[in-house]
Amino acid sequence: MWALQFTEYGEPEVITLGEAPEPHAGPGQIRIVVRAASVNPADGKFVSGMYAQGKPLEDTGYPGYDAAGVVDEVGEGVTGVAVGDDVFGRGNHTQAEYAVLDAWAHKPASVDWAVAAAAGVVAETAERALRLLGVTGGTTLFIDGGAGGVGSAATQIARAARGASVIASASEANQDYLREIDAIPVVYGEGMVDRVRALDIDKIDAVLDAVGKTPIEDLISLAPEPSQVVSIANFAAAAAGARVTGGNGDSQPMKALAEAAELLEQSKLVIKIQTFPFDRAAEAYQTSIDGHVRGKLVLVP
Repeated sequence: MWALQFTEYGEPEVITLGEAPEPHAGPGQIRIVVRAASVNPADGKFVSGMYAQGKPLEDTGYPGYDAAGVVDEVGEGVTGVAVGDDVFGRGNHTQAEYAVLDAWAHKPASVDWAVAAAAGVVAETAERALRLLGVTGGTTLFIDGGAGGVGSAATQIARAARGASVIASASEANQDYLREIDAIPVVYGEGMVDRVRALDIDKIDAVLDAVGKTPIEDLISLAPEPSQVVSIANFAAAAAGARVTGGNGDSQPMKALAEAAELLEQSKLVIKIQTFPFDRAAEAYQTSIDGHVRGKLVLVP
């Protein structure tokens, strides 16, 4: 099959499109013919070697954490899905002709392939963070980085499915977008905490750090206690008493994706996308690294 790949860590230009071994669905998995696969910030970190802790790349790397497509293999023990079904979800090495998914949901017929592909990682991450923070009706939530993939998904899920109030930060250019998804906007960067405090808000109950760029002490100062700050991007935040989540035991992916499918079908979760053909993957990666992305970047065959 064809797949995005790299043989050395580096900038996006190390990524090439070439032949790769076909994966197959194991127990509890499904395989799809990929119709679209999204680019997440973690992909750029993987390609750069950030996760390697200084160790050299020993074998070819294959990026990708989520995708949408048509089921063509069903692994042992899997129920509720059949060959020919349209699905989206999470897996590994998904930026390829075929991808194996470990968690998935049926794609609503009304949802575009590229939008569905963009939902896997962000919907699971958003649901997990909101659950850890105990976001419900009556909660006032501050999201630092509300215009990106996870931030915008968390904003919409918090508003539409939890009944929470949301304040969110973004660049000056994305303030209207935050209003569009029903968040109270603030401009991020120096002085952001003061701008949040200047709003006519009684209190903030929880803080989600979606980008990892604001000093964690500043975010903690907005919360009732440090543990009511959850970061998905600043892995040093735990030293200050905040909580850091990267998935693993915190994750309930099948539940999160099922909720995302329902919200997508009802247009209560709208994911802005920018698409690139697979042979322009390096450009998509560089766009992700440069930041200020509104929504998600998606690769299509």
